[in-house]
Amino acid sequence: MSVISKVAASALATRIFDIIFYFSLNEWHLLLEILAILSMILGNLIAITQTNIKRMLAYSSIGQIGYILIGIIDRNSNNGYASMITYMLFYIFMNIGTFACIVLFSLRTGTDNIRDYAGLYTKDPFSALSLALCLLSLGGIPPLAGFFGKLYLFWCGWQAGSYLLVSIGLFMSVISIYYYLKIIKLLMTERNKEITPHVQNYRLSSSISKNYIEFSMIVCVIASALLGIVMNPIVAIAQDTLF
Repeated sequence: MSVISKVAASALATRIFDIIFYFSLNEWHLLLEILAILSMILGNLIAITQTNIKRMLAYSSIGQIGYILIGIIDRNSNNGYASMITYMLFYIFMNIGTFACIVLFSLRTGTDNIRDYAGLYTKDPFSALSLALCLLSLGGIPPLAGFFGKLYLFWCGWQAGSYLLVSIGLFMSVISIYYYLKIIKLLMTERNKEITPHVQNYRLSSSISKNYIEFSMIVCVIASALLGIVMNPIVAIAQDTLF
């Protein structure tokens, strides 16, 4: 639900605005610009206040769709739509990888409270590092895929003249890094007095269902870290075949 709805809505929006509302550019541009600004600002600001990690990611996703709208507003298929599709591809892996890590932790501890992640690195370094990489990629930290996706998306928006949207997007991306790093700081704590009882009682499991989640997590983490390296072919495919 965290990614499919966004992919479907973005794909539908490109078709609707290109065909049905093709001659109403000013009207739908203004509407989408307002939605993008509200999504980026409210999504990220509300995410800061959350204590439940799933709710935090839900509001973070609202901010992410605001970035994606920048590509839809720049309706040039060689730039805007291609940048939107490229970032959406990266976002799918980043978000699913993050949720896979969270689901594993929730299944093993029964909690979604952000504070309860303190010291996870001491019990399960692989899951902690995987979650950290996905969060850093969502925040747009180089050289992860999220950085290259955002850079291309914002560059296309700037080239199209969406200076206000790109400026807000850059600022809110910095804000998002704050609450992502807050989680990573908790994960990496090593002092026993700060490690929560949930982590102290953390037990790894070899059940088949959890192995599938771990496999998907591994795939998504690798993609979140390395897809930016092959970004040019992905952009070329988006430009040449999707429109």
